[in-house]
Amino acid sequence: MSRSHEARAAALDLAIPDFARDGYYGAGYGSMKSHHLTRGILYLSGHVPEGPDGGVHPGRLGRDVSIEQGYAAARQTGLNCLAGIRLAVGSLDNVRCLIRNLCFVAAAPDFTDVHLVSSGCSDLLRDVFGPEDGLGGRATIGVQSLAGDHCFECWLEVEVDV
Repeated sequence: MSRSHEARAAALDLAIPDFARDGYYGAGYGSMKSHHLTRGILYLSGHVPEGPDGGVHPGRLGRDVSIEQGYAAARQTGLNCLAGIRLAVGSLDNVRCLIRNLCFVAAAPDFTDVHLVSSGCSDLLRDVFGPEDGLGGRATIGVQSLAGDHCFECWLEVEVDV
């Protein structure tokens, strides 16, 4: 018998924010909603490494932020994505599988290891949802800057039971 996604998250002792209680931080970045749900597909708006005390590792990879710090920021973003999923569908147990993860890494022009940063988010999602359901397609794009001077942002598409 397989364990639930919520049980895995609890066993990993993850500090997942509670957007239902505290609100989704994304509204501070302009006119948007946290997600869109249609026909069993959840589209999460962009999530960033905003922590309880503000941004995690601001700046650009290859200039202000190390790969290890970027990985940690991507992991924090993954925690925020888990919070976004809970806000949208009530429980991580309602996730069938991750479809796609589109990642953006704020990087200096000569920084090309953006994929190593994105793994911070992907590894967390794999650990919570399992290797089959927690890894979907992924693309990572290096960009000049992101809102709030964040070093990482991602969008998720998730198949859910509703």
